[in-house]
Order: sequence, then C-alpha cells, then structure tokens
Amino acid sequence: MKTIKTLIFIGFTIISFSLFSQETNTDLGAIVTDRPDATEASSTVGKGILQFETGGLYETYETNNTKFENYTYNTMLIRYGILDNLEFRLGWNFIEGVTKVGGNKLDNVMSGLSPLLLGAKIDIAEENGCMPEIALIGHVFPVFSASKDYRPEYTGIDFRLSLSHTLSENSSLGYNIGAQWGDDSLEAAAIYTIAYGYSFNDKFGMYVELYGDMPEDSSANHYWDAGMTYLVNDDLQLDTYFGTSITDGQDLLLGLGFSYRIKNTQSK
Repeated sequence: MKTIKTLIFIGFTIISFSLFSQETNTDLGAIVTDRPDATEASSTVGKGILQFETGGLYETYETNNTKFENYTYNTMLIRYGILDNLEFRLGWNFIEGVTKVGGNKLDNVMSGLSPLLLGAKIDIAEENGCMPEIALIGHVFPVFSASKDYRPEYTGIDFRLSLSHTLSENSSLGYNIGAQWGDDSLEAAAIYTIAYGYSFNDKFGMYVELYGDMPEDSSANHYWDAGMTYLVNDDLQLDTYFGTSITDGQDLLLGLGFSYRIKNTQSK
C-alpha cells in the first residue's frame, strides 16, 4: 500500500507540473538529466538554469526468512548552473525501512533523512570524433545532516568522471568511473556505471545499465537496471525503471519520477 500511495502522489505532482509548466525554452533543447539511471550525465545544466530531479523508489531484499524493504519517498536532486560549465548540486532523500520476519512486520521501523548531498559538476571536454564528452563530479555527505536512523559513522565523499559517446542519431553510450569513501567504513571503493540509451522518437526513450562498486577489502557489488523516459516538453521529463542485483543485496528495485527545468530569463 505504501508503494501505491507513493506512486499516486508522484503521479499527481507530475500532472501539476505538466499543467502549469512554463513555455518550452527552444534555445536550450531538450532537458538532460542525471536520473533515472545511476550513470550521471556528462554535461552541466547551463548558467542560470535551475533543475529539479525527483521521484520515489522501492527496494527489497530477503535472506534467511527475513525481508528488508526500503521506501524512498523523495530522491530530490537540485542542480543550479553557476557558470556555463559549472553547476552546484544539492540532494536529500527521505527513507523508510521495514523489516519482516516470516511475513510479520517488526516494530523497529526506521525512517528519516539520508545524509545531505553537496557537490558540483564541471564540464571538462566536448565530444570530438572518437573522444568522449567528459565531466568531473564530486560530492560530500556530512554526517550531521542525516536523521538518527540513517546517520553513518563517517562523512562520505565521492568523485567520478562522467563520459559519453554518441553512437548514432538515436543511440548513445554513457559511463562513469570513480571512487567513494565513508558511510560506516573508511574503506575506499571503486565505482563504475555503463548505460546504453536509445530514443524511439522525440518523446520516448529507453536505457539498460550495469553498475556497481568494488571495495578494497570486501566483496564487490554488481547491479543492473532498465527504464523508460517520456519527454512531456523540452523542460519536463517523466521516467520509470526497474532492476535487481547480480550479486547478493537487492531482489527488486522499482521506481518512477520526473525532472523539471526552470530557466532564469535574466541570465545570459
């Protein structure tokens, strides 16, 4: 029921944005987002552009007759273009975690905000022939910004290079390479993503993706997901996706969301 309520809430929010959205900024082209896949886009939003990317997701994992369910009600990422090639990034998730043993829900429900995401993305190079488009992204996740139930032991840090190639008029390949530290361990972990995207027409697109992390002293984690996007107009995109893990850790991932772009008409 919680998943259904979440999807209904997001659906009504999407409809509201569709009805009251501003006119499309034809000079900007279609919105480019960092969701719904784990692969971050290799471009910034542009100077004076404010972009909201949010949604909800459901994750489940079961082991030894114990089932863990996570409901994330707001995967908000706010991106603002400080310069033509530099954006500021702010994100915060609200999560509820439920544990069931033998089908019975335990009373120790966890809920609250995950650590705040603070970061930036900078464009490094444009695509040129066989050379990919490249951007550098970095984030910090302060411990104090999280609710008690989701407060890690250490401040988290990550960085990645985001790269992309245009394969044809309708297809592209994006991939990220980087590293992360923090959470409940100071162990460093290499992170990777690779996603193939295909546009059926000017409105509908799809992607398939492989991603994961490889800690220094722990087992690697590998996942896959796939999804669809729908461009309502150049400033509003809807998405839905599903996935699971290849290694242990995730039985099912379901999500949907939307991204909305606001142009500052005073910026040049």
